[in-house]
Amino acid sequence: MSSIPYLDAATVNRLLAWPALIDALRAAFIAPPIAPPRTAISYGEHGDRHFLVMPAVNPEGLIGVKLVSVHPALAARPGGAVRGLYVALDAATGEPRALIDGPALTERRTAAASVLAARTLARALVEPAASVLLVAGTGQVAHALCRCYAEVVRPQRIMVWGRRSEAAEALAARLAAEGISAEPVRDLGEAVRAADIVSVATLSTAPLIRGADVRPGTHIDLVGGFTPSMREADDALAARAVIVADGPGALETAGDLTQPIAAGLVDRATVKLLDDILAGRAEGRRNDDEITLFKSVGLALEDLAAAELLLARWRAP
Repeated sequence: MSSIPYLDAATVNRLLAWPALIDALRAAFIAPPIAPPRTAISYGEHGDRHFLVMPAVNPEGLIGVKLVSVHPALAARPGGAVRGLYVALDAATGEPRALIDGPALTERRTAAASVLAARTLARALVEPAASVLLVAGTGQVAHALCRCYAEVVRPQRIMVWGRRSEAAEALAARLAAEGISAEPVRDLGEAVRAADIVSVATLSTAPLIRGADVRPGTHIDLVGGFTPSMREADDALAARAVIVADGPGALETAGDLTQPIAAGLVDRATVKLLDDILAGRAEGRRNDDEITLFKSVGLALEDLAAAELLLARWRAP
């Protein structure tokens, strides 16, 4: 067998342009590949380390599986808490096609999915030049979110917040070096009250965004929590919002949904799915005053769509 090519993070970031990736994800949500629920194993003394296996199959394209480890305690290391690898095979022959940098693929498709949801749900995008974006979090995914929103949405103002003010300042400086103007903020509640779109990418187990701080018409994008113990927003916000999940698995695994549902504050039957809205089977935002909340846990269909686009562009002359 010939050697299997490895597509590194630089290649992923160079070839997966945001607009094309968003279009690929939209198509994958509307006509999804075969993708069983992911396998998630939590381990360690406190169960705070996680190993995820996420397979998907497009019979006309690729077989793909992502292997991911998440170590929240190591979030400060270079590259953040996530390590991983994506394995792509030809669906027709089973032959390996490529190995792909897992974190870069994840960061890229996660940000693109959030912006796809925001373009579908956010009131502010009717007039994007007047919109204010707040990104809470300072890791690799937060960086990708800032870049994707900046290029596709072009908000008038971008704020970044982190638990450590120096981390927010470092992210703002990194963005400035890339030509993106962003200001670090210290008071999260004040920043939420000023924002039209709030995107949160953390590994928090305690709510950060309070419903009392969220203005009518705001779009909330919760990215980081993917286990029942993780929370990025409080029950008051969940009770006020029109909730849209990236897939049905979020209702079983995401603490931002499972906890308010268990408390009787949210009726799971009212939670909408992004694919239904994109396909016209369900209504998204109904008026300018509604608070919309997109809960993302990440789907294998997103990884496969990104991998297929990546390989098509990598092999193109």
